[in-house]
Amino acid sequence: MSRIFSGIQPSGELHIGNYLGAVKNWVQLQHQHPTIICVVDYHAITAPYDAAELRTRRREMALSLLAAGIDPNVATLLMQSTVPEHTELAWIFNAVTPLGELERQTQFKEKAARQESVVAGILNYPVLQAADILLYLADLVPVGEDQVQHLELSRVIARRWNAQFSPGEGNGFFPEPKPLLSPSKRIMGLDGQAKMSKSMGNTIGLLESKEQIWEKLRPAVTDPKRVKRTDPGTPEVCNIYHLHKAFSPPATVEHVAVQCSTAGWGCIDCKKVLHESMLQELVPIQTRAAALRATPSLIDDALSDGTHRCRTIATETMRFVRDRMGIT
Repeated sequence: MSRIFSGIQPSGELHIGNYLGAVKNWVQLQHQHPTIICVVDYHAITAPYDAAELRTRRREMALSLLAAGIDPNVATLLMQSTVPEHTELAWIFNAVTPLGELERQTQFKEKAARQESVVAGILNYPVLQAADILLYLADLVPVGEDQVQHLELSRVIARRWNAQFSPGEGNGFFPEPKPLLSPSKRIMGLDGQAKMSKSMGNTIGLLESKEQIWEKLRPAVTDPKRVKRTDPGTPEVCNIYHLHKAFSPPATVEHVAVQCSTAGWGCIDCKKVLHESMLQELVPIQTRAAALRATPSLIDDALSDGTHRCRTIATETMRFVRDRMGIT
């Protein structure tokens, strides 16, 4: 059966963009395929950070994933740095990855353009990403459209290593992982201008209180052409409408579209209904998060079990790789 691998940086508490764009999909996929979800803390150190804050963010991300529905009895949850084979395989893959392939990566060019001094980790980020996936011989990777290029590089790396070191293994030892595109499109931030991102300050945290959520939702950008309460709107250009499609039942979404396009509701009316729909989904997650905080051993056990399972697979992978490369 195909194995799924996906990773998420430890930014701390999940926000609804992470949840809708990735995690909600993982919760469903874990019941369909063997699934590994990894908190990729080694990826996080490629940008400036505070060590104490990173420790907190790692823990919060693990808690948020479990609260959101990742079931450690079904899926495998781990912290990347607890399996050192990730970085060992990344170094090995550096030996078969052309520099030009890395320099052509869109995300590298975008990040490099914003920095005076570019660390090598930014350039090699997708090599570690390939190692994360291929260490477990995963062949399906849930991704957004913006990650497809990185995944294609993983396929190139697998192909090059196979051709050089396992030409007699049928299609090669490492699979060429395929993208499993997220059913959710890019989630725009509350400013309506950019992708939802914690660094942009345009997010709603999954664990924020009812009052905090409303405080952020109330001033959120809507249809820019709807200036007055009596102006009819165009739901398709309104970010609030798209959030309704993510959180509200289909009948409510249809009703929202009618009320917006006929000026039957003002934008605040629409946001109040969205607020209630969001709480219907988020309150159970917040309840589970509170239970996890009250019993932290549940988080420790989930991560410990995940590390044990993953190290078993990683050890076997690296035994084969080292042998084929003459570094046993």
